Amino acid sequence: MRVSKWMSPKVLTLQPSDSISTAIHLMKEKRIRRIPIINENGKLVGIVSDRDLKDVSPSRATTLDIWELHAVLDKLKIVDVMTKKPWTVTPETPIERAAAIMLEKRVEGLPVLDGKGNLVGILTEGDVFRALVDITGASKKRTRVNLVIPDRAGSIREVADTVRAQGGTIFSILTSTSKVPAGKRELVMRVEGPAPEALRAELAKSWGDVAVETD
Repeated sequence: MRVSKWMSPKVLTLQPSDSISTAIHLMKEKRIRRIPIINENGKLVGIVSDRDLKDVSPSRATTLDIWELHAVLDKLKIVDVMTKKPWTVTPETPIERAAAIMLEKRVEGLPVLDGKGNLVGILTEGDVFRALVDITGASKKRTRVNLVIPDRAGSIREVADTVRAQGGTIFSILTSTSKVPAGKRELVMRVEGPAPEALRAELAKSWGDVAVETD
């Protein structure tokens, strides 16, 4: 799955010369948490988040009155607080690679640029969560099979063959080697068809401890 399927193609933008107060009002009005910043040629030059704005906004304990506060915010420009050269992805970037970038770089949104460097969308952590739910099939009521198997060629197929032999249809397969013994792999399948207890008993014959439950 690619970023193009999950990104928001309609992106609200501002320019570096716009005031901080403009960004604050736009975020509140549209209920968004980040805004890509483009120059006069329409090219991406930065991104500003609600966190950036909170860091520069005067605290409630300020001695400034409301008019002085607005004057301060109007004088501050986005170019003074925005993140320059933000991390970006393309529409063809795999969604899992985009998620890895967000996790590694600790960012909550990625501008999406086409091959010519034009801003064509934005991908947020909410979009990544939606993709995860879709990929795993968690949005629909199905039977979840969870077990630890040897990390060797053919072991996933053996489990899948058992599920199919019990009349099951497999909708998703996920595996991970994190937090399991060396030489092992955790396997999670979402299936439909077989009776959960009968499926668990059959899998347990070969794989030992198996969790089978209906979401």
